[in-house]
Amino acid sequence: MDKVEQAVVYKHSGCNCCQAVLKVFEDELDLSGDQLNAIGSGFGAGMACMEATCGALVGANMVLGLKNTTGKPTAPQSRQLLQKFDEMSGATICKELKGIETGKVICECDDCVRNAVKILLSEK
Repeated sequence: MDKVEQAVVYKHSGCNCCQAVLKVFEDELDLSGDQLNAIGSGFGAGMACMEATCGALVGANMVLGLKNTTGKPTAPQSRQLLQKFDEMSGATICKELKGIETGKVICECDDCVRNAVKILLSEK
């Protein structure tokens, strides 16, 4: 199974969107699955419980930072990640993605997780 679909499996196995993205890169990070779960635990239903950034996008940004061994800021890559995620998913804010105020879902959680992982994989 590829990382994109494995992340969705993690999402359906008790992980939130952020944790699912983090865990699928466990083999490339210097942290255990339990540590990654702990780091991502506060980002279920997006940052601030749907009020802010999508948890999958937050998790992808964490992966960028954890993999950055250059000593240089991750901000330029984070900006690109945000832009690509917005293009693929239609928004970056959880409540907008889920259509909380409009009643129209822009992107389901599974697809947000897929998009975040796809973007990270395309950066290799």
